[in-house]
Amino acid sequence: MYLAECTRPVAALRGVGPVLGGRLARLGIRTLADLLRYAPRDYQDRRRRDALAEAGGKERANVLVRVVCGHWFGRRPPRVFKAEVQDESGRAALLCFGRPFLSRVLQPGRRFWVSGRFQHQHGELACGSFELEPFEPEEESRIMGRILPVYPLTEGVSQRALRRLTAQALEAAGELAEELPDELRLRHGLPGLGEALRGLHFPQSESEQAAARRALVYTELFYYQLQLDRSRRARQACLRRRERHAQSLKAGLLARLPFGLTGDQERALAEIEADLFSPHPSSRLLQGEVASGKTLVALLAALAVIEAGEQAALLAPTELLARQHADTAARLLEPLGLRVAFLTGGVQGEARERLLAGLYSGEVDLAVGTHALFSEGVRYRSLGLAVVDEQQRFGVRQRRALLAKGPAPDLLMMSATPIPRSLALVLFGDMVLSELRELPQGRLPVVTHLTRQGNEGRVYERVREEVRRGGQAYFVYPLIGDAAAGEGEAAGMEAGGVKEAESMYRRLASEVFPELRLALLHSRVPEEVKIRAMAEFAAGRVDILVATSVMEVGVDVPNASCIVIEQAERFGLASLHQLRGRVGRGPRQSYAYLVYGEDLSDAAAARLKAVLASGDGFALAEEDLRLRGPGEFLGARQSGSLRLGIADLQRDWEICLAARADALAIAAADPELGRPENALVRGVLELLAGGKGESEDHGWIL
Repeated sequence: MYLAECTRPVAALRGVGPVLGGRLARLGIRTLADLLRYAPRDYQDRRRRDALAEAGGKERANVLVRVVCGHWFGRRPPRVFKAEVQDESGRAALLCFGRPFLSRVLQPGRRFWVSGRFQHQHGELACGSFELEPFEPEEESRIMGRILPVYPLTEGVSQRALRRLTAQALEAAGELAEELPDELRLRHGLPGLGEALRGLHFPQSESEQAAARRALVYTELFYYQLQLDRSRRARQACLRRRERHAQSLKAGLLARLPFGLTGDQERALAEIEADLFSPHPSSRLLQGEVASGKTLVALLAALAVIEAGEQAALLAPTELLARQHADTAARLLEPLGLRVAFLTGGVQGEARERLLAGLYSGEVDLAVGTHALFSEGVRYRSLGLAVVDEQQRFGVRQRRALLAKGPAPDLLMMSATPIPRSLALVLFGDMVLSELRELPQGRLPVVTHLTRQGNEGRVYERVREEVRRGGQAYFVYPLIGDAAAGEGEAAGMEAGGVKEAESMYRRLASEVFPELRLALLHSRVPEEVKIRAMAEFAAGRVDILVATSVMEVGVDVPNASCIVIEQAERFGLASLHQLRGRVGRGPRQSYAYLVYGEDLSDAAAARLKAVLASGDGFALAEEDLRLRGPGEFLGARQSGSLRLGIADLQRDWEICLAARADALAIAAADPELGRPENALVRGVLELLAGGKGESEDHGWIL
């Protein structure tokens, strides 16, 4: 039996009832296969027990301690909980940074196994990053002398329970069939699947764990690359016919624009149009610099499909962004006689019924919206093009659900955060890449300044001068406010030294800029309030918009000429560049002020220097990849576009490249995997494809 065939529910295991089953489902564990693929995030080495007196300076110590007392420290909230612990040899402190709930766990008198790095700080031994597990005397005889897995958990699921269930699942699975050809396993020195799973969850040594992980990561990435190749080949095998028309709609829109297309826009549009009128459905990724005109290219592509008698859909991750796209599309396309519809979950009742009827009859030419575009009950007369903006926010299943709304639609995914080509080949090997690097004529580079916290007064005065000259400004903060404070934290204007939007909005409005008009925007603001705030700002009736990174993408107000990003060191490099791109969209000179705190790490300093030195998003993406590596660079993308189970591109980049090279070599030599030596690979690939739930009509959709 293959691992993918271990579809028995976890409820079949001893001790798993409806309550625990529901909690496991929150971790994505529903079947035995899910459980066996659920990788530990760390390990505790119970083969040895370190004494606290000797723990200082070790890369990782494993100590058994008793809690003596605990208290909160710090002059400002969120304060940090500090637990004093001891063993027979000495005493130490556990510093619970960002984990205030541990104040309820680390109660005096309780004993815990602690695994982490202890260091001497300010005259005491302390540990700020550690794994914690309650000491259970009845368990010790069974687990002492072993390396124990440490899994990501959810409330109501303990390490002990997951270990017990995983051991049961390994026993229930029995002898699993190999998923890799012997030739590949031997070439790379990889253990078999059963041995690898046992070594992943219950290794006897560090070397066994490393070998097990390498085998499972290689297998995962090998089949991911084959799936990409199969998706690409399946599209080539899918035939459709679309007639090219006179492109009068495109000509009409271009004639109404007060500017011409850039060379990059013309080139990208020509590439997309070639896709649209090819005999096969296409899949293309359009990467663009901030404000390079991706949306306009997408709308022009939609016109080609609409003129051919079909419909287009534009999917955005948030209602705020979707509404702005809908407003732009209506302003540009409705004068051409086209109908644009806006569809989100909030559109209900008679309005929704009319809209759905228009989609099904073909009266609606372009639908713009959120996830509602592919929800049940939404039917299109003939969906020919699906455009997905901010593609990293959507997973494979969501894109597939949208594409399933048409017979063989083309897919155009857009990203304002460039992905370096080396990563794009690995992540999107089934897609063709287009890039927009040029900015429209007349755009002036944004002047960027770095300012140390404490000198904000000068920045505030610059903002006041800019508003007096007719401009508008953004103020951006890393946290929302009171509701964002965790347990043990009291919200404040500077929670633990971290400024947050709600308190700073009140301070800016009452103390700093009492003569100006301010509005507040963040993810917890009700949708109607968000819409009103953005409309007021866009109309010039609000001078300063105070926000979090919710306005990182999609906010386009040409009159905004100044942005202040406070505590800029807490933002990633891509976010800083995206936020800076909210200004500089009109003819006036624009400014970005990056205000940074006192405690600046080397990594944060490198990010700020990179943003200061370059306004090129593609160059900054390459620098971000160099600074953080593939895994951290991906961030949300890893849980969106690329759903990995065990692999972590930060650690496994070389394995990924090896797996990709092997997969593509096999696919090039035997595209249909029909040779006898590839029967195993074909069988596993078909099992994986079946698990994705593709329909017969849309098997080409990855």
